[in-house]
Amino acid sequence: MELSIEILQSEINTPKSRVKQLALNEDEAMVKVEHPEGEDLGLKIDVDQSLIQFYFAFEGAATFSFNQGAYQLQLKTGTCLLFYNPLQSLPMDMMVKPGSKLLHLYLSVESLHRMFVDASEELAFINPENVDKKFYSETALNPVTTLALSQIFQLPVNGASQSIYEKAKVYEILAWYFNRSEETDIESCPFLENEDNVQKIRLAKKILIEKMTDPPTIPQLAKEIGLNEYRLKEGFKNIYGTTVFKYLSDYRMDVARHILEDGKVKVNEAAYQIGYTNPSHFIAAFRKKFGVTPKKYLMNR
Repeated sequence: MELSIEILQSEINTPKSRVKQLALNEDEAMVKVEHPEGEDLGLKIDVDQSLIQFYFAFEGAATFSFNQGAYQLQLKTGTCLLFYNPLQSLPMDMMVKPGSKLLHLYLSVESLHRMFVDASEELAFINPENVDKKFYSETALNPVTTLALSQIFQLPVNGASQSIYEKAKVYEILAWYFNRSEETDIESCPFLENEDNVQKIRLAKKILIEKMTDPPTIPQLAKEIGLNEYRLKEGFKNIYGTTVFKYLSDYRMDVARHILEDGKVKVNEAAYQIGYTNPSHFIAAFRKKFGVTPKKYLMNR
């Protein structure tokens, strides 16, 4: 499935922003939007009216504008918006805030029906009686959905395996989205039921990013956010799907990739900018993350 998504003001927004499309099959598609910094990233989206649209805000936020700004909707951090309007095609403008990681999913009604063929009666908007009706919902992301979104942005696999991994995560995200059980198992980290603890873990991630070049130790970070070390490590892994310093390493590598793509500095300087004092250690970490050295990565772009 090919989608019509145009980046507006591309001369301003594209250097460090990524809008990646992946066709899951002929009537399912995924779009990953990563906009780390700068001004709002403008997207013009023209989606076939027969498709169900999901917008997940793993990080950051966005504003949807319809009918030339006459009507707007907000996509907030930690939420998902679902649109379905088979009665009218509604091209939209989307303004993505800096610091955002968003996942868009587009599926036909038939595709979703095939996934839930034994339970279509339970999903109101794919019930045959409602197939020609508009549907809209806003839901908060639960911890397991947040974890799956984290993993789909981290992409821990390389090469040809990436698309397989992304497809698997998309179906996992949909499974969690439609999971209506009141007995969802989050016992692997019970303290995540406490919203205050979740906010402390999110603060820990913010501190790591802000102090990327000189990060605190685990004891220092735990003290700063007001949790013990065990709860910091376990909570971080449950929310973000990885350890504290693996997350930091991956974040550093993504920043380095953007720096190198700008073409303004050499490999050694990129290493220093993200906190590496030894360029050879940086090169090894970059190769581990992306499968190639920084120099070969630039040559293959």
